[in-house]
Amino acid sequence: MSPDQQPAPADAVRPPATAATSSYRETRRARRREITMLVSYGLLIAILGLIMLSIPALATPQRNAALGAFAAHCFSPHLTAETAARALAPHGRHDFYDLAPFSADRPSPAESAEDVTPGTDRRCELAFDGTHGGAAAETALAALVAEGIRREAPLALAPRPDEATSLRGARFLNPARIAVVETGTRPGPNGPETFLRVERLTPGATAEAIR
Repeated sequence: MSPDQQPAPADAVRPPATAATSSYRETRRARRREITMLVSYGLLIAILGLIMLSIPALATPQRNAALGAFAAHCFSPHLTAETAARALAPHGRHDFYDLAPFSADRPSPAESAEDVTPGTDRRCELAFDGTHGGAAAETALAALVAEGIRREAPLALAPRPDEATSLRGARFLNPARIAVVETGTRPGPNGPETFLRVERLTPGATAEAIR
């Protein structure tokens, strides 16, 4: 090959890109971008889903511990302010008084007279963060059955304005005493909270209820 017959540069022999070829390339690039965005979006949704599924799982041990503490201790006639603090305080916000104990050595007064529900001489309450009214009702009913407290009492119970109750009922502890059991949800210091409460009517209030 003579010097005058050198091969043409590659760019010189490559056919010029047509409008159709350029459009095809742009379309492929756009589709790759769309696929990348869809994959990223799908991964984000999957991660958020796993997080949402893990929240109830993380809350369940705390919830179960609180429900178990209420069932195990709040119906016990041997409960005192000291034992209530040890048994209930680790699981939530508790409230306890027993002005006429059946078995304890001495009364456990309320923090103030205003804290005593009229017509009652005992309260055991536990509240914890979250909305678990259904589980609270099931726990309270099971605890009543386990304690042999089954006979319903004819007592009309007015709802409390700030509480959405999942259970409200009255049962005889014995022929002369009635217990009122309530569970549900209400506003709490950290948002919605679940509560379980059992209160014992005084002999006079019980007599008035069954008159």
